[in-house]
Amino acid sequence: MWETIASVLIGLAVGVGALLVRPDLYPGPRALPVGTALVSAVLAGRITHYVMDGRTPLLELAVAAVSAVLLVSVPARPDLRPEPRGRHRHP
Repeated sequence: MWETIASVLIGLAVGVGALLVRPDLYPGPRALPVGTALVSAVLAGRITHYVMDGRTPLLELAVAAVSAVLLVSVPARPDLRPEPRGRHRHP
């Protein structure tokens, strides 16, 4: 059961970390990347726990972390990033 709590903490850390590191990529609701990372970490952790029969908790947490990091990029919108301010190039 402690693996699920650790997966939740991993998902929250990845989601909040993504918002802190690259807030310009997430123009929508702030809960979207946090929720995406949280759900992906918990689901990946539980599926790994089921497949590996609960014998390798460190692998379970590693898979949860990797899936959260990979799937938190799904709601990212680099096309909506604001234009950089500063010098403009004119033709």
